[in-house]
Amino acid sequence: MREFSTPPTSALPQASDLGNLTDDVVSNATAHPAAAVLARRDASGAWSDVTAAAFHAEVSAVAKGLIAAGAQPGDRIVILSRTRWEWTVLDYAIWYAGGVSVPVYETSSVEQLGWILEDAGATIVVVETTAHAERVAATGATATTFTIEDGALASLAASGASVPDADLEARRTQARPGDLATLVYTSGTTGRPKGCMLTHGSLMSEITLATNELPEIFTEDAGATLLFLPLAHVFARVVQLGCMRARVKLAHSSDIRHLSAYLGELEPSFVFGVPRVFEKLFNAASQEAAADGKGRIFDRAVETAIAWSRAQDANGRVPLRLRTEHALFNRLVYGRIHARLGGHCTWAFSAGAPLGERLGHFYRGIGIPVLEAYGLTETSGALTVNSTSAQKVGSVGRPLPGTAVRVADDGELLFRGPQVFSGYWQNAAATAEALDPASEGGWFHTGDVGEVDDEGFVRITGRKKELLVTAGGKNVAPAVLEDRLRSHPIVSQCMVVGDGEPFIGALVTIDPDTFEQWAEAAGKSGSVASLVDDGDLRAEVQRAVDATNSAVSQAEAIRKFTILPEDWTEEGGQLTPSLKLKRAVVMREFRRDVAALYGR
Repeated sequence: MREFSTPPTSALPQASDLGNLTDDVVSNATAHPAAAVLARRDASGAWSDVTAAAFHAEVSAVAKGLIAAGAQPGDRIVILSRTRWEWTVLDYAIWYAGGVSVPVYETSSVEQLGWILEDAGATIVVVETTAHAERVAATGATATTFTIEDGALASLAASGASVPDADLEARRTQARPGDLATLVYTSGTTGRPKGCMLTHGSLMSEITLATNELPEIFTEDAGATLLFLPLAHVFARVVQLGCMRARVKLAHSSDIRHLSAYLGELEPSFVFGVPRVFEKLFNAASQEAAADGKGRIFDRAVETAIAWSRAQDANGRVPLRLRTEHALFNRLVYGRIHARLGGHCTWAFSAGAPLGERLGHFYRGIGIPVLEAYGLTETSGALTVNSTSAQKVGSVGRPLPGTAVRVADDGELLFRGPQVFSGYWQNAAATAEALDPASEGGWFHTGDVGEVDDEGFVRITGRKKELLVTAGGKNVAPAVLEDRLRSHPIVSQCMVVGDGEPFIGALVTIDPDTFEQWAEAAGKSGSVASLVDDGDLRAEVQRAVDATNSAVSQAEAIRKFTILPEDWTEEGGQLTPSLKLKRAVVMREFRRDVAALYGR
């Protein structure tokens, strides 16, 4: 059993201390009233700044409205909306009013929403659209509902105008670090979502550790950053809280189609994303180069960037020829990718799933290191992080200060730290399964399998319950294969199969954004569905499979694959909102395709 811990470097809140998450809003408004903490896009398409003083006033007004609407201390209040500036206002307003915020993905079904409303005992629901309000009504819930697009914030502010400031301040200061701040329901890949209880203290500890470890990112001089991930996801939530703590101007958008345009307008010095964002960015650049007849140049530039990055790890000395080629491609190729991220991005941050070592080296090689981190909803976000001063590509970094990691005998990663949750809401059995009692060290069982090197860098090698065991007894971690296969521009999603089977196979979907360019270059016409058996398309995917297999042993290699006619999506139910694969759903829906791989 291997264990590694990082000593604490700063004082963290204790359960009995005074203070909560709203203190950052108050201190910003008091000490830095003119600082721009938000950027909002108006009807004309222009971005306008919101000062700390103005944000404080807006949060206070909405909080008074929630109190006037009957919100009591400890009440669970649901936010069901895409990422937008009102989300951040509401989150802090709920805490101001003494409530507990419950974020819900706006794509949740009526059944999922009904379960969360019932399980959380929600008294108030704030939704984005009338369609969302209808979905709430369809659950039969009796919670009071407000709709953002119908002027919910203005309506709340008006109705709460008569609530005295003293009453609001009494509510705001009532919660302490040990009190519940939010119930975040895990999107999960199977079963009903479980409500993770995150306290003010666990989130305060998380953002204190994150902002201290990443001072070059969480700095007032960073300019604006664009938050485009769902705020119902804990990673996006920590970004929101960290930016507010450090007074990094935060802009919101849920429109991924205009991501490059918005980044160009905001010119951030860093971006936060999930691996699929960085994969799509790379794939788009690759396909664009191929369409312009510069595919070979781009491929050579990619290999040069990767080699340059690897040389940094080897001995820090880059051979003269490699330095010359790197300088050339920096002018000819790399600048285009920088432009897609706004032109001023010097750091990127990724979490939610493994990025893949090859892409990690590529981005570092072009001058945009992607710092990978690791954490779960149950851990208030990050447990480990690659910092600007200590990065090891392919790893998810070292434990944050005051955090310990242990590798159990079966390879499962266990963690202990101030950011770990207090348990699942009204689910003692699930809590006992995931969290050891204090008498046994209080270790949290992640369900992930990994390893820790001598310097404390953690690598994730798979999910404990997702390890495949072939008929020959070979243990295979599907994530290693899937990460590499998805990095090919033509591949959108894939799932490796083979549990109890004689060999490893894969289901593959084609990226619709790059398929049209590939088809045109290959002289093909028709949809993906009409070309799943096309020899050229299969040959393209086979090249991706061959490159993937080069990283594993023959027993672990993908022997056969099937191209599916449609992509997997969150809307289709095969992916979670954080774009993780729902394996049980895919296996159920495509069981015949899996059986066909093995001649059944």
